[in-house]
Amino acid sequence: MYTLLSDHSTKQSSTSNSKYRGELLADIPATEHRMDLAGISTAVLVSGEGEPIILLHGPGETSLWWMRVIPGLVKNHRLIVPDLPGHGASKVSHDALDTDLVFQWLSELITKTCSTSPILVGHILGGAISARFAVNHGEQIKQLVLVDSLGLDKFRPTPGFAFGLFRFMIWPTEKNFDKFFPHCMYDVDELQNQMGEKWKPFVEYNLECARDKERSDALQLLMKTLGIPKIPDDDLQKIDVPTALIWGRHDKANKLKIAHKVSQRYGWPLHIIEKTRDDPKLERPGPFMDTLSTILQGTKP
Repeated sequence: MYTLLSDHSTKQSSTSNSKYRGELLADIPATEHRMDLAGISTAVLVSGEGEPIILLHGPGETSLWWMRVIPGLVKNHRLIVPDLPGHGASKVSHDALDTDLVFQWLSELITKTCSTSPILVGHILGGAISARFAVNHGEQIKQLVLVDSLGLDKFRPTPGFAFGLFRFMIWPTEKNFDKFFPHCMYDVDELQNQMGEKWKPFVEYNLECARDKERSDALQLLMKTLGIPKIPDDDLQKIDVPTALIWGRHDKANKLKIAHKVSQRYGWPLHIIEKTRDDPKLERPGPFMDTLSTILQGTKP
């Protein structure tokens, strides 16, 4: 069993050589570990005690995108927050990646970090991976929460979102980041004000990751195989653990109507967070944590 360090305030060094990652980690109440999972050298943030929750981030993101909710969630839960394979400080050649390896990676993450079945919370790409995992490995998890998740229907973003994403992926400059980010965030200026001194290293680290070819290749492969394809309805019907949806009302990538459709079809409660696009955990951490708490307590929206 993987043991948790008891000092939650321990300041850890980054598992990568990025000074920006180190700056972002400095104030997160979690300890960063390096774990071998299915042969993938994985960076994992671990902290807290209590019922375990695994948080899986979105495409092109890292575990650090959960930084605004970790301080609140860690008060009552054991948190396990990895960088997805090929993302951030989790190293793997895209040539070695395939769907079976990703599911083996997640299975080993659970067995090595959780003494009881965890709640699995997946955001966008992390949501698609979580949902696909629940179809065939539901016995390993207690509950499933999908946040603005891919895989539940056809991927049909707005034209502006699609063009901005394509432009940033081809030319990951700060200028193109600034143009694309408002398609993901409801109020970028407000987010920047709230993040304060963390804004610059946040942007710089994301640019650093986007410019790295190995990370870019891994991202494209995961999106092509696990993110963008729709999960068959018959497979989603097989999910037999309690499942809930959290959605940003103004999501331009996975429109709210997808969540309504899926909620009605499978009876999964839908929780809508106002004044957000596709990343409520980053934009509105307070309402996000309140919503997640409501779900875990079994309260209807």
